[in-house]
Amino acid sequence: MEFNQQEANQNSIISFDEENITLAHISLKKPCFISSNYFSTIGINGVEQIDKKFLFSLSQHDEIDILIIGTGKSSKFLHPKKQVEIQQMGLGVECMNNESACHCFNLLLSDQRKVGLLVL
Repeated sequence: MEFNQQEANQNSIISFDEENITLAHISLKKPCFISSNYFSTIGINGVEQIDKKFLFSLSQHDEIDILIIGTGKSSKFLHPKKQVEIQQMGLGVECMNNESACHCFNLLLSDQRKVGLLVL
């Protein structure tokens, strides 16, 4: 799927498919993490592998208040205990399918929100 909106100073998503996420200046293999000023491929493949230690290392690179987790073609959700742990870190967290996650990320990014996207 392709998007039209582009911000030169931010990591807006231009397009995505089954294997890649394309930003204005780079294409990333999934799984990956993207925020307004940082991007990286990551070494996890499922929501069950997400924990405070993993998220803390990502949050060191760019300040985020909201974490969107794209879980593939269908929505999968964090265990409630993990969701509480993440919220105790000061992060709002939402899980959704990848298409919705990419749309939501671009929308929040364009609204100058401190958002991070984790695409699995």
